[in-house]
Amino acid sequence: MKDEWKKALGTMTYGIYGLTTSHEDEINAMIASWVSQVSYEPLLIMIAVHPNRYSHFLIEQSGCFALHVLSRDQSDYLSRFKGSGLQEKFAGIQWQPGATGCPLLKNCMAYFECEVRARYAPGNHTLFIGEV
Repeated sequence: MKDEWKKALGTMTYGIYGLTTSHEDEINAMIASWVSQVSYEPLLIMIAVHPNRYSHFLIEQSGCFALHVLSRDQSDYLSRFKGSGLQEKFAGIQWQPGATGCPLLKNCMAYFECEVRARYAPGNHTLFIGEV
């Protein structure tokens, strides 16, 4: 990628979200920033996940994910969910399984539990479109 493109992309603003998913007995969480609402009716949310992420595998298998809006005072989730230790990600935080089985984090500003309706691989990330 050209250096001037990297510099320009660095000026764009993104939200930081907690993304959780599950399949059978496995759960995972990661930080997601490439996120967007794509429809009101039905309510659809898009996330971008790199195929080498464990969450990608779980979403592919289960067809679901939960997206959490984090508050500024939840910055500890950034380092917690960037790590690779699955047990450490959920240690000491309150959560419960949602209707899809995805972990729903308590005390977040909001969350959207989604079932995947479409997936696209236009580049090096997969775009999952989930219906809330």
